[in-house]
Amino acid sequence: EIVVVTSHYDHIGVEANGDINKGADDDGSGTVSVLEIVNAFAEAAQNGHRPRRSILFMTVTGEEKGLLGSSYYSDHPVLPLDKTVTNLNIDMVGRIDPDRADQPNYVYIIGSTMLSSDLHHISEGVAQKFVGDLELDYRYNSKDDPQRFYYRSDHYNFAKHNIPIIFYFNGTHEDYHRPGDTPDKIEYELMEKRAKLVFVTAWEVANRDAAPVVDQTEE
Repeated sequence: EIVVVTSHYDHIGVEANGDINKGADDDGSGTVSVLEIVNAFAEAAQNGHRPRRSILFMTVTGEEKGLLGSSYYSDHPVLPLDKTVTNLNIDMVGRIDPDRADQPNYVYIIGSTMLSSDLHHISEGVAQKFVGDLELDYRYNSKDDPQRFYYRSDHYNFAKHNIPIIFYFNGTHEDYHRPGDTPDKIEYELMEKRAKLVFVTAWEVANRDAAPVVDQTEE
């Protein structure tokens, strides 16, 4: 069985006037987080603590063009989808939504309840135990969300195959898809805390006796 941790490393590129969209948050923050989670699992393995399930770390491309990389993978999987128990997708975890400026210690959790009540409870449990001061905000955790965030990142290409997912997200901001999305504006300590949440969730899913039950399906 396999746990998949994803981010996307593409961005929207150069504008007609020559301005470069650097994509530090979208999704440099997710890609860096995946690499740090890889390092954490590798360090654990060196110390004799290997996960019971396999972990596939995958940074995909073409997300900004329509989730192309993850769509290709879900149609041509390297490891069987029927053995893939969870996808944890990290897409924009380095900034603060202006709506949360007064309470910045948060991460938006999307999709945890869509397919598996188990995965939601796992996420809540490890968050409370390991990053208890980080608020899990579910305001976008709905298929009826007007902004349709559930459908807008690479996790959806796993969800459509009824693989339980969580999408970790900080929300949009004034530099979303603009040249101002630069590394100097990243909240690094907050990003580290969000990455830690993904790590402990992946660790728990990879090591518990049973895979998260799929008790709902994606229409």
